[in-house]
Amino acid sequence: MDKPTPRATRRPADFIVPDHWNKDPAPQPKVVVRGEDPDGLDPTRFGDWEKNGIAIDF
Repeated sequence: MDKPTPRATRRPADFIVPDHWNKDPAPQPKVVVRGEDPDGLDPTRFGDWEKNGIAIDF
């Protein structure tokens, strides 16, 4: 069996960090506010939308 390609753990020595990159931490996720769906469907309950008996993701 072939060995997997080793994962790169360092950037090349000549890599220049773009100006738009920053070291700020990722923002905390917002709390989900569940509202009333006029069709009576709730995608947060099942993780999918359901239409005519078929689960759909988009």
